[in-house]
Amino acid sequence: MNAPIQTITFELNGRAVEALPHETLIEVARREGIEIPRLCYKEGFEAVGNCRSCMVEINGERTLAPSCCRHPSQGMKVSTDSARATAAQKMVLELLLADMPEAEYTRKNEVDLWAEKLGVGKPRFTSTRRQPQRDASHAAITVNLDACIQCTRCVRACRDEQVNDVIGLAFRGENAKIVFDQDDPMGNSTCVACGECVQACPTGALMPAREVALNIPDKQVDSVCPYCGVGCQLTYNVKDNKILYVEGRNGPANLGRLCVKGRYGFDYAHHPHRLTKPLIRRAGVPKTGDFTMDPDRVLDVFREATWEEALELAGGKLAQIRDEHGGAALAGFGSAKGSNEEAYLFQKLVRTGFGTNNVDHCTRLCHASSVSALLEGIGSGAVSNPVMDVTRAEVILIIGANPTVNHPVAATWIKNAVRTGAKLIVLDPRRSELARHAHRYLQFKPDTDVALLNAMMHVIVSERLVDEAFIASRTIGYEELEKNVAEYSPEAMAPICGIDAELIRYVARLYATSKGSMILWGMGVSQHIHGTDNARCLIALSLMTGQIGRPGTGLHPLRGQNNVQGASDAGLIPMMLPDYQRVDNAQAREKFEQAWGTKLDPKPGLTVVEIMDAIDHGQIRGMYIMGENPAMSDPDANHARAALAALEHLVVQDIFLTETAYLADVILPASAFPEKTGTFTNTDRLVQLGRQAIDPPGEAKQDLWIIQQIANRLGLPWNYGHVAEVFDEMRHTMPSIGGITWERLEQNGAVVYPCMNEGDVGQPVVFTELFPREGGRARFVPADIIPADERPDLEYPMVLITGRQLEHWHTGSMTRRATVLDAIEPDPVALVHPLDLERMGVKPGAPITIASRRGEVVLYARADDSSPVGAIFVPFCYYEAAINRLTNAALDPFGKIPEFKYCAIKVTPGGEVAHQSSYGGGQILAGMAQSAT
Repeated sequence: MNAPIQTITFELNGRAVEALPHETLIEVARREGIEIPRLCYKEGFEAVGNCRSCMVEINGERTLAPSCCRHPSQGMKVSTDSARATAAQKMVLELLLADMPEAEYTRKNEVDLWAEKLGVGKPRFTSTRRQPQRDASHAAITVNLDACIQCTRCVRACRDEQVNDVIGLAFRGENAKIVFDQDDPMGNSTCVACGECVQACPTGALMPAREVALNIPDKQVDSVCPYCGVGCQLTYNVKDNKILYVEGRNGPANLGRLCVKGRYGFDYAHHPHRLTKPLIRRAGVPKTGDFTMDPDRVLDVFREATWEEALELAGGKLAQIRDEHGGAALAGFGSAKGSNEEAYLFQKLVRTGFGTNNVDHCTRLCHASSVSALLEGIGSGAVSNPVMDVTRAEVILIIGANPTVNHPVAATWIKNAVRTGAKLIVLDPRRSELARHAHRYLQFKPDTDVALLNAMMHVIVSERLVDEAFIASRTIGYEELEKNVAEYSPEAMAPICGIDAELIRYVARLYATSKGSMILWGMGVSQHIHGTDNARCLIALSLMTGQIGRPGTGLHPLRGQNNVQGASDAGLIPMMLPDYQRVDNAQAREKFEQAWGTKLDPKPGLTVVEIMDAIDHGQIRGMYIMGENPAMSDPDANHARAALAALEHLVVQDIFLTETAYLADVILPASAFPEKTGTFTNTDRLVQLGRQAIDPPGEAKQDLWIIQQIANRLGLPWNYGHVAEVFDEMRHTMPSIGGITWERLEQNGAVVYPCMNEGDVGQPVVFTELFPREGGRARFVPADIIPADERPDLEYPMVLITGRQLEHWHTGSMTRRATVLDAIEPDPVALVHPLDLERMGVKPGAPITIASRRGEVVLYARADDSSPVGAIFVPFCYYEAAINRLTNAALDPFGKIPEFKYCAIKVTPGGEVAHQSSYGGGQILAGMAQSAT
């Protein structure tokens, strides 16, 4: 039993108060309702006490003390408002006011705020400070160092919170100043534009570019970020139905932090390309997979229609195909960017309205193999521990993931953990930014994950580092795995994976023997034909060492999209009903048949890539696609586009004319993320409430309304009045969220599942006693080496790796229409090792042509040594250089996920880069930034 925490009793402004030993005077005063001026102090940051505005008087001490740094002691007498303390506070504020420029960007600064509260008038002093020039070189942030008081909040935000190490305090005396890198213009520095410094700055010295934060919002709306799976909470600042700027909120996953996309990627919702009226394809305009799209000339291909006409054609034709050819002739793609309620209703529509399980979404292209292995091995496709548990781990193992790019706020917790002593092991063919923080970095050869992981397990087994008690009491199948890894010694695998045998042994021992080891992985593990085997090895590592079921341990596949976890939970996959209840399980199917009042198809449906093949074979004739863009995201995109063009009827529901929408027969204008209310489930299994901040433009409608309208025309008598009604139906069919009510979400904003009964707090860490499998035991599944489907050869000698870019998201339909994001990264680039560029005779910035057996694209070469020699990395967000035209559609046999992370290519110098000037939102800003630097 833990001993009670001893409190300290002391006197604050004449009355007795109690404090905990770790609390500072300023924290106690705030809790007691006593205001003390503060400028360098910010809750959550390291206290430095350099502004001296929070000085207090302590009885018996000669000098005043900074309350942000001083802890109380028993019997201490403290005065925050004595004549001496108040005079000091006022003097500091008056001196700072004298240096503060009278400019618009300082209108809402904290120096003025505290001066007004303390009655400090116009300063008596004249400033002798040399005023630096404004730095407007960055597209996202303007630097006004004439307003800087050197409180160093920005330094600590960058160094300690985000751990980006860009901002520093340089020089001495009157020459002291805030600098970026080696005193570079901010736009030329290594700044990643997370904006943490802007949020921390008290004076306006660091401001959002173009001074948008100077506008006073009509309202503030608390919501959630629409991008990655971290699920950061944020606040929209809105005026006249327009989002002015975004601030981080103190949510469970982010504690106020945001990344560049979350903070600056919001104005896509106001882009002129927004679809505002239903569109019907013009008669006589053919559909072909080989097209050039121009969103500015949409009415050349489509005509405007009323909602009634568009819905009758959209739903009526789908019903006709169903009635004439059966439900199996139809398919639907839902969206991982939509809400849980939208995903639930969409899959319910396909299953009850179409009469088929041909429903899928982008999870098939992300972590399907991980989920397949997790369901097989431990009985659940969700993470065992939240990301923030890295702060409780001794060893953090990251493989096939680049969190600083794909999950930037999650990466901050990893970097924070390293700062406090955790040992980070990074295993990846590409050297990510986290590698510089790593205790050990293993740059293994692409496609050799199983060889490396089996070698690690060989060490753990042969040196008897396994947790025998855990294996005996909580697992099955260990003997088979033990036998399998016996052949995979580090010495045998070192030539295959390219990692020295002793380093493999060291890392294996470190992982196995720590008090808490946690594994996180990304799509570098899952997007292979052996992705399921890769994940099986990671599961086996955690099971054999007992590194699961406790805080600071476990397995965490980092979820890509903001609601890919929730969409999968809600049944937006072809072989699972909501809550991962199999469609071919008669008992589970009967439960949903009773809930939904109709018979359900017992046959698992087709997956994303299988649906494209089925269109080729004439099996699928019609599709309903909501918020997905397979014409950009599918492998072998040329084939995907040709398949979509061959459909008899395609209905697309989206906010922009995407590449997929360009092939539609009917386009239904939908609501963007800030225009809807609903729940979203992050990578930590945290169900969070997103709230509507603005109204949809023109005649665009809420997605839930559109889904219901299509359902009505398929003969389904749906009439949900509010999103809460859909959520209530969900929780009564999904035991994992059964205890979460809408009222609780409105009050708390977030609840973690499993939460089986109302009043339960939820379970952040699962598998503490049992695994949700037969007998409560996890299962070891051995894996052997399977080579990539397509290996380099003389004709195609290099390897292509695809993925995401920090500033852009997925297929770019949102972020390339976000002004700041597109200004930072406006052009399609390929990251090429400098030695490869030298070998080819290509200068950085010059165009190169990349070709595979399926197609070719032209991009600008960027010198980057993160990828190994012989491998090139390309983001898949650029329409004008759609890299998925080149990728291989070969599938993992279990997860049915394509091999995005490995295909053979050849690279030649030159080519003409296509420019889609009407697509992006930042061309003017990009020009401004270049001229400023």
